[in-house]
Amino acid sequence: MSNGPITAYNVKTKEKGVVMLDAVITKTAKGAYMAQGNDGKGNKLTTLLGEAKALTAIKEGHAKQGW
Repeated sequence: MSNGPITAYNVKTKEKGVVMLDAVITKTAKGAYMAQGNDGKGNKLTTLLGEAKALTAIKEGHAKQGW
């Protein structure tokens, strides 16, 4: 099951589906998965992920594990 790279909404430029570079996936206090990275232009991106997508992204090398 390949999900491809992690995408997020860029609040600053109002673009949807921006590919996240240098993504690091962490767990929130309530157990949700959150990916943080950048868009390659200096803008920070953050998005919430489901457990399956988060673990698949780590396994496929699209993100690093941060916990």
